[in-house]
Amino acid sequence: MKCPKCGKSDSAVVDSRGVEGGAMIRRRRECLKCKFRFTTYERLEQPRLMVVKKDGSRELFNRNKLSNGIYKAFYKRPVAADRVERLIDDIEREVYEKNSEEVTTQTIGGLVIDKMKRLDKVAYIRFAAVYRQFTDLSAFEQEIKKLITKQRKTKSKN
Repeated sequence: MKCPKCGKSDSAVVDSRGVEGGAMIRRRRECLKCKFRFTTYERLEQPRLMVVKKDGSRELFNRNKLSNGIYKAFYKRPVAADRVERLIDDIEREVYEKNSEEVTTQTIGGLVIDKMKRLDKVAYIRFAAVYRQFTDLSAFEQEIKKLITKQRKTKSKN
């Protein structure tokens, strides 16, 4: 592993432990040349998964693309990055657990929408606006009214 400080490729593993229930390994490393310490993560390589887009075209599932869209929705929201990462991990795990070679963007989007709604309503509305292609204010208004109604029902039960 290359040292991010000096670029030397010799490093020693100082500490290693499983994270996320064993789905990933966190390694603490030390550069043998400059003694700089850094952390790396190893993740199980998943089988190839094709995403079927709305127009019928296909592309490889890309965690970074999913992550970028979710992080944009959480921009300047009071949600810790580790919670957003867990959300992304959960979505990715559920997509792969479907044991299929292909998954639709609608399936992925539905998972994102469901999980974001529980975590942060504003981020959910931001994501939904893009995912569901809201074209005018009435679409926003309808979605916000649904959230308010649901929230009032939840509060009245408690």
